[in-house]
Amino acid sequence: MQRLTRREVSALLGAGLLAPLAAQARAADAKDARDASSEDHNAQTHVIDIRRATFEPGTLTIKAGDHITWVNHDIAPHTATEMEGEWDTGALKRGETGTLTFDTEGTHAYYCVFHPHMTGKIIVTA
Repeated sequence: MQRLTRREVSALLGAGLLAPLAAQARAADAKDARDASSEDHNAQTHVIDIRRATFEPGTLTIKAGDHITWVNHDIAPHTATEMEGEWDTGALKRGETGTLTFDTEGTHAYYCVFHPHMTGKIIVTA
């Protein structure tokens, strides 16, 4: 890319030809700053323990971008599977973990595929 001399930049500024480019650059910088601040909210990792065929805690409220790690302490395998099948930890054997990141606001009900009576809820806020 060829660099412009100071004289050429002054001439272009005087003619008003760089104003749209400068405005576009400022808009892009502002969007990048907004995106970075929303993505960099110091994402946290929360833990849900699976014990005695229950999810502990049963309901968890987190911020968008946070992570949840399910830890299976039971002898039997378990899953954390969203009711509509949108996400799933897969089968977790005793001592195994599964981690998911939640980027979208809303309430997510989930259950264990092997033990449908096991249910939980994730509430994701902005």
